Amino acid sequence: MNISSSCIFTDIPAQLPIELCQTLFSKPTIRIERIVSKGHCSAENEWYDQNQDEWVILLQGEARLAFAQSAPVDLKPGDYLLIPAHCRHRVDWTNPDMESVWLAIHMFEAPAAE
Repeated sequence: MNISSSCIFTDIPAQLPIELCQTLFSKPTIRIERIVSKGHCSAENEWYDQNQDEWVILLQGEARLAFAQSAPVDLKPGDYLLIPAHCRHRVDWTNPDMESVWLAIHMFEAPAAE
């Protein structure tokens, strides 16, 4: 058995021309990602409409998520929320002066038994 560890705050590039999204762990029913933003946001009128639930926590930085059907949510370190499948949302703002580090957990339906 090979056990290894790492730190979610390491290996962040000094320059982030685009938002950094890295899969840390993946199985058929779950995907865990580290996302690093620095002033990045979704394109105007671009909405995520995912087939799966997503649980997200902001570990560092500041951000605002906008929702098509509800009020925006401002996030500071430690804030988390569950975004249900097909809840249209977008990243409205992230602090351009610091890295915003997110942990996102995508939960997929179990594959149908054959």
